[in-house]
Amino acid sequence: MHSAANHQSDLSNISVIVGMSGGVDSSVAAYLLKQQGYAVAGLFMKNWDEDDGTEYCTAIDDLADAQATCDALNIKLHCANFAAEYWDNVFEHFLIEYRQLRTPNPDILCNREIKFRQFVDYAQTLGADYIATGHYVKRTEVHDTVLIEKGADGNKDQTYFIQAVPKQQLQKCLFPLGDWLKSDVRKLATELGLQNHRKKDSTGICFIGERRFADFLRTYINDQPGPITDLEGRVLGTHRGLHYYTIGQRQGINVGGKSGRLESPWYVAAKCQTDNRLEITQDERMLQSSWLHAVDVNWLTDVELPLRCQAKVRYRQQDQQCRVQRACNNRLLVRFDEPQRAVAEGQYIAFYDNTQLLGGGCIDVCPRSPNH
Repeated sequence: MHSAANHQSDLSNISVIVGMSGGVDSSVAAYLLKQQGYAVAGLFMKNWDEDDGTEYCTAIDDLADAQATCDALNIKLHCANFAAEYWDNVFEHFLIEYRQLRTPNPDILCNREIKFRQFVDYAQTLGADYIATGHYVKRTEVHDTVLIEKGADGNKDQTYFIQAVPKQQLQKCLFPLGDWLKSDVRKLATELGLQNHRKKDSTGICFIGERRFADFLRTYINDQPGPITDLEGRVLGTHRGLHYYTIGQRQGINVGGKSGRLESPWYVAAKCQTDNRLEITQDERMLQSSWLHAVDVNWLTDVELPLRCQAKVRYRQQDQQCRVQRACNNRLLVRFDEPQRAVAEGQYIAFYDNTQLLGGGCIDVCPRSPNH
């Protein structure tokens, strides 16, 4: 494996395949790598079969945009269909988690299983030395050790989404946009005349597209309506199915004002599978957690436990001070300095040492109570 830090005169011998989504980030990433002297090609990954009876998948338009960019940059575009691998390794898990009333993060699984596994393996069969993506992530090498750090654009930093990728996979990845601001990326794309310079960032999950999330879930998971109660068990309404709700949710509960109750909003406090009951509360203290257990832990660097570090339990959350130590059954016990609001089982926690991403894990147990 070549070193990514080679001088420009040597880079023409290093081949890089860029994951081309059709968006502006991957397009500019490909341009920058070519300008640096690498031998660059693109790969468009199809991860969802659009013949699923819906009209929501944008894969055809995205492929056209990716091809237009590669034509403009005079680089070859490869195409690969990973839909079967996506179904088996990401989507099946997504459905299992929802049926177990957890809140999965398919974007993190997609990065681990597809973008930084299937893509890396496929690129190597094409003879590539590296893959590259348009993630806003910094990659540095210190004594042949790859470190992953937050992107320079604090509003776009995407380290949270690659926390589950094994470190040996990340050694084969380049992130050209790590030092860039999103506004400068769009500006450069405009100057280059790339047709997607104004294209909106993709939001949500590829296989859901623009459709309403509830409509999508209903296709795969049967509705099981049941009672909505307060924490004392008094029935306040009827829910559509527990899998539609997340801890801390305020919108869509459809419990209006109740006589003798405060006018303050209601929040989802718990999903009780044994009696198919949705518990709600007006006391936001009941959404607080001081500790959690994490499983499937992935470390990107050597750490010694117990560890004082920072963590975030959702994308865009401010870093939170915590203490991490071993627990039984290969779990981690994470204790926060300050209680955290609406932490959801099935989501992920990422660990940081200031700007460096240390790793992460899946949130498995998280008690919520003002007394914890």
